[in-house]
Amino acid sequence: MARTDHQTMRRVLRREIAGTIGVLTDEHDFRAMRRYRTFTFDDHATYLQHVEGLLRTRALQGSHTTLALFDPQEYADYCAAKGLDADVPANRTRFTAELATTGPTVPYEGQPLADLLPALVDEAVRQATWEYAATLLARLGACAGCGEDIGRAAFTRASDLLTRILDTAPPGDRHLVCSVTGTPETLVAVLHADDEGHDPAPLDDAEALEFTTVLALGLATQSPGGLVMRTTAQGVPDQIYGWRLRGEGLEPLTAGEVFDAYCTDVESGDLISPESGVDYCFPPDLGPQGRPWGHTH
Repeated sequence: MARTDHQTMRRVLRREIAGTIGVLTDEHDFRAMRRYRTFTFDDHATYLQHVEGLLRTRALQGSHTTLALFDPQEYADYCAAKGLDADVPANRTRFTAELATTGPTVPYEGQPLADLLPALVDEAVRQATWEYAATLLARLGACAGCGEDIGRAAFTRASDLLTRILDTAPPGDRHLVCSVTGTPETLVAVLHADDEGHDPAPLDDAEALEFTTVLALGLATQSPGGLVMRTTAQGVPDQIYGWRLRGEGLEPLTAGEVFDAYCTDVESGDLISPESGVDYCFPPDLGPQGRPWGHTH
């Protein structure tokens, strides 16, 4: 009887333990891990099937699991820095545990792994974009003329602009995309603001931080770029409008410029048919806060 009670208590306790699985999302990373003797899988598809089976088993047992993006090169660097043997499974577990607190993760909530992996990759890209943009902002340093921190001033300006853009948007679900052209590549940030009867609409903190940081970088460096808003509401056509980054502010795009941008194939330059049920519009007036202000040296 005592043994049964102990087993029952241990099963209950196991349900209280959260777990993280580091997953190899693509064939390239999977092949890189096969160089380790203790990594016994030899087929990526089979490996993913076992991952999904483990997720389902843990869910049936009442355990919460998150997925982390396991990068073989980062793992090798981690082991080299700490003097660990990368071919020891316990060290892979140790690395994965740190990913749970520092890297991109997504929770498993019963969805198919085929849906979960793209979400994990998107989360990794989002985090990498934010880290890169934040690093570039920090490197701008202080203005030689007035001593003001350029990156901080630009972030404040971008935050104010985002507030004005959301405040002036028509009712509905909002989808914002900001792109900033730079070296070595264009940075893109996405922000969703779903209208669920809240005023203001709730934002995902991580998305908002990334979006504001990318916009701030474009403003601070006066790089080419743009911002596009799409609103969707029941019973009315979707509205699409936008701005180009100009100096330290935003310049409205005409309805024709928005139409041309959406109805031109990016690679070929050929015209494509416009979407039905969509209005390409001139953006709302952002007011005084929509024009350059603050640090202008």
